[in-house]
Amino acid sequence: MPTTRPKPVPGPRSVTAQDGRQELPVPAHALPHRTPRELLSLARQGLEEAGETRKDGLRYATAHLAALRAAAAVLAARARPAPGRRSRVTSVWELLVLVAPELSEWASFFAAGAQKRAAAEAGIPRVVTAREADDLIRAAEQFIAIVEVALGLSYQSLLNGGRLAS
Repeated sequence: MPTTRPKPVPGPRSVTAQDGRQELPVPAHALPHRTPRELLSLARQGLEEAGETRKDGLRYATAHLAALRAAAAVLAARARPAPGRRSRVTSVWELLVLVAPELSEWASFFAAGAQKRAAAEAGIPRVVTAREADDLIRAAEQFIAIVEVALGLSYQSLLNGGRLAS
């Protein structure tokens, strides 16, 4: 799993917010329309759903989508719309590296699984093993927890080894 070592601060395009964190302009169409708290709640719900899903491919895809929602929460909290026209389509993982360089290893990790997620969502059989799905659920759980801490939004885990805690 990736670590959360501090990364260098982005170059001259960055703007320092009042609390000292870096903010980068991002095309407005790429920003989420939900609050960070709402997106993290959806991410947690996705983890619960992934933990209850039987098919390995769907578990993997659902956990990956939960991580995407957590990344979107970071964008909602830290990115600011860039004035002007739309630019090329950019993945959430590319944008995450711009606004939260300390999460770049996580972004690389989840970006690497995007094609596998797409194949699993398309119903391609045996594209994901049970172990891969379980590992991704655990990774998404860690990532969401890191995002919650980074955004100052705490949450008590509902997952216990891939299963809902009682």
